[in-house]
Amino acid sequence: MPADGSIAARLRGAEFSAHSGFVGGNGILHREMSARDGGPMQRSNPAMNSVTSCWGDFVARSHWSDLPASVQHEAKRSILNIFGTSLGAANHPDFASLMRLLAAIAGPPQAAVIGRRERLDILNAAFANAVAANLLEFDDTHLDTVIHPSAPVAPPLFALAGQRGLSGAEILHAFVLGVEIECRLGNSVSPHHYARGWHITATCGVFGAAAASAKLIGLDAASTAHAIGIAASQSAGIAESLPTGAKNVGIGNSARNGLLAALLAELGYTAAPRAIEGAQGWARAVGEEPKLDMLTGGLGESWQLTRNAYKPYPCGIVLHSVIDACFELRNQHALAATDIAAVTVAGHPLLLARADRPVNNERDAKISIHHSVAAVFVFGAAGVREYSEAAVMDPAVGAFRRRVRAEVDDTLAVGAARVVVQTTAGKRLGTQVVHARGSLELPMTDARIEQKVRALASIGCPGCDVDRMIDAVWGLDLADDVHTLMRLAVAR
Repeated sequence: MPADGSIAARLRGAEFSAHSGFVGGNGILHREMSARDGGPMQRSNPAMNSVTSCWGDFVARSHWSDLPASVQHEAKRSILNIFGTSLGAANHPDFASLMRLLAAIAGPPQAAVIGRRERLDILNAAFANAVAANLLEFDDTHLDTVIHPSAPVAPPLFALAGQRGLSGAEILHAFVLGVEIECRLGNSVSPHHYARGWHITATCGVFGAAAASAKLIGLDAASTAHAIGIAASQSAGIAESLPTGAKNVGIGNSARNGLLAALLAELGYTAAPRAIEGAQGWARAVGEEPKLDMLTGGLGESWQLTRNAYKPYPCGIVLHSVIDACFELRNQHALAATDIAAVTVAGHPLLLARADRPVNNERDAKISIHHSVAAVFVFGAAGVREYSEAAVMDPAVGAFRRRVRAEVDDTLAVGAARVVVQTTAGKRLGTQVVHARGSLELPMTDARIEQKVRALASIGCPGCDVDRMIDAVWGLDLADDVHTLMRLAVAR
């Protein structure tokens, strides 16, 4: 399929012709209904030039060798990071209770859960691993959309590959394609989609999970298009739930539902040809007019995975520049918490919209300006322990949070922050951070990601062979299957 702007132009023309009735034409709908009523379900090809048909063709035709070496390596970095965040959450109380529930209701033990001895059926394993990957708010971020791309897409692939004996290169390839689809979709509806209250990781992640799972299963172009279309009927997640466990459930559902969509398409289930861009399709149902060029322009020429970033701190990414600024002031001026009378944090309106909130528990803390500042100055650190329930409830931390004030500065870019400290001695000290650690401008090195994974493993799964697991991820493209890697990611 040619990767040029004419694809989007043809989609736009087809899209506008649909407003007088159901997109795709009643004839297609009638033929699908007749097949259901009169005999075994038959696949119908999605309408020419629909988004799902373009994506289905792109995914089905893609080869691992087509990917630039830099993109192949970035896939390994993303997978390594997500194994680390999953290991860190393996024994978290919330995840332990979830595993007790799933163990009681799951089907046959088909797939591993990272950091745990239990095995679950592939749908529940995909769900559980996606929840764990995102639970600590430490997973990767596609900066253009604020999608956490790996959590919905990687877990279904490892569940499938373990069940069907598929290779590491196949997983990595499918992963790259799934991230491409979910992030292109996010680009097409950003920023209004998130602003309306949709949790974009969950709503777009299911499409990436479906596309990636379809590739791993080996579906043809038409069936892959149907898998993506089926995912459109399973897309959900609201931003109001961000400081609650419901957020993690939404991401778990996106992984499981995407895998289910691909399995259904494998059986012959079909979807509306224009499930995304149609008059009553996904994009308009969630209130958006999709930017079609973002969906199809340059497919196979540019890669969304290159826009992925990895967090040095387990909290909302908008807080990273705030934390960096606090560390700079603390270290440069040898400040202790008792030296500080007040702190003012200034940032883009998005920073305050996301993170100027009261703190009642560890979930609130992970998206709180006030707690992030307090963690640096009280503990001299901003890791998993500093965002734990014990740290949040520490009286000294609570007292310091009350000294922090946030204000809007429209001149600051998204991702930038300015921090000013008023000392008890009457000094006024300030600094500004434009690019935070872990951003695309200051990316985490491979060695820093390895360091992060080791630290997380020591918290959530100290019994696993983390060094050999890291080596296995770096060599995943040469592995015939994932059994060794998954064994290394479980406590001995």
